[in-house]
Amino acid sequence: MKLFVGLGNPGAKYAQNRHNIGFMALDRIASEHGFAPWRGKFQGQVSEGQLGGEKVILLKPETFMNLSGQSVGEAMRFYKLTPADITVFHDEIDLAPAKLRVKQGGGHAGHNGLRSLHQHITPEYQRVRMGVGHPGHKDAVAGFVLKDFAKADQNWLDDMLRGVCDGAGYLADGDTGRFLNAVALRLNPPRSSPSAASKKSVPEQVHAPVENDARSPLQRLADKFR
Repeated sequence: MKLFVGLGNPGAKYAQNRHNIGFMALDRIASEHGFAPWRGKFQGQVSEGQLGGEKVILLKPETFMNLSGQSVGEAMRFYKLTPADITVFHDEIDLAPAKLRVKQGGGHAGHNGLRSLHQHITPEYQRVRMGVGHPGHKDAVAGFVLKDFAKADQNWLDDMLRGVCDGAGYLADGDTGRFLNAVALRLNPPRSSPSAASKKSVPEQVHAPVENDARSPLQRLADKFR
């Protein structure tokens, strides 16, 4: 069993904030992969389903970001999981928009949601770091992440969330390479080369097979008038 955690703040006021990209990822996974309806549990919202060969619990803590660890710790103990069974989806200001990385363990880099998780379940969980960009100055970070994504962000954001859904089964099975590839294919789809496109535009000529003709030239001429 795996526990996928999305970080964010509860309520419509925060729903489209950059800080809520973790909630967005879990909502998309639940919708696209036919998970059970959300229900209240562990001071959050929970949905259950299957990804790849694993049973997966989705958890969106409703304790607000700074206390996320309380909810996650409660769920981890209830299901008798270890931090290694937990994957956390969160916003990452140190990555440019449309960049995504997977990391096992490590520090919290000042992220209050991760800080709380460190306190309640130790740092040894897996993170899906979803880049939202940086405002340029550390004093502007709080206001930046608590603002909605701009209209200009919607295309790459949708592609990233689609990619996360495409690769969610690989992530549950522990294949982070194929998960990252699925995301990359959405964010940077392969393009046909000009030479390949030009070849496709020219129809291939089909020649009928040539058969041996034993007739004499005079006979072939005569046969035309029959």
